[in-house]
Amino acid sequence: MSTETPAWELAETFLAVMHTGSLSGAARALAVAQPTVRRRVEALEASLGTVLFTRATNGLVPTDAAHTTLPHAEAMASSARALVRAASGPNDAVRGTVRVTASEVLGLEVIPGTLGPLRDAWPELQLELSLSNRLEDLLRRDADVAVRMTAPTQSSLVARRVGIIPVGLYAHVDYLARHPAPSTPARLLKGHALVGADRDRGQIEALAHLGVTATPRDFAVRTDSDGAQLQAVRAGLGIGVCQVPLAKRYAELRRVLPRVAIPLPTWVVMHEDQRSVRRVRVVFEHLVAALRTYVESAAAERP
Repeated sequence: MSTETPAWELAETFLAVMHTGSLSGAARALAVAQPTVRRRVEALEASLGTVLFTRATNGLVPTDAAHTTLPHAEAMASSARALVRAASGPNDAVRGTVRVTASEVLGLEVIPGTLGPLRDAWPELQLELSLSNRLEDLLRRDADVAVRMTAPTQSSLVARRVGIIPVGLYAHVDYLARHPAPSTPARLLKGHALVGADRDRGQIEALAHLGVTATPRDFAVRTDSDGAQLQAVRAGLGIGVCQVPLAKRYAELRRVLPRVAIPLPTWVVMHEDQRSVRRVRVVFEHLVAALRTYVESAAAERP
């Protein structure tokens, strides 16, 4: 095994193979020839002194060593991307790239609509949006600014609480014309189609707090994509959750059981070192103001 740190292109190729499951898939992702991918994998294995993949009929199978190596390669990738962003513009100017991570629903339905004035004011600013309910690591610079629904605990992070987004139960007017709205939470399981998560048990736990014992079989439409859940509700497939200020935008949605509300505390977060980077600070402050306006709009809910 070599004591030298493997070149970044070897780690990048390893990640591509892990993500695509094949040499050909990695070659397409990296826009290089398949033999080049093979040579890089073999070079990385030689450098590490271990086998990373074994061949199978359905592609390449990662070894235990590959799974052990993966988080370190991902950290290298994150650092490489952070390096590119850091070099994209001077610290004292609003020019260059800022990466923002947010939940799927906020990233699809809310945040893009707030960015117009920001881009108009700072046309040399470039934004990357990473949509995921997984918390990206700001300490590792996976992102520059994060919108989170849990309070950060690391002391090196700067967090601004923008408020609580209320989440309610909603259904399409056409669905409610066919299935009159339930009068109590318990009636949700009697003759109603529910839209909810597949593997995530958060909604089942929320129903349990309402005294409703549900199982995944009680959900007619199941998906762990929050965006897909919202579209299923908008398509009239059943009753599901939606942020109250977001539901106001859709005339076809009606709130079911208006007294049922799930509080969603919301923060905008960045690493304390980013306060000296003007473009990051500008994006941070813009999102704080825009999301506070969004939270406050819940008070004017449509009947």
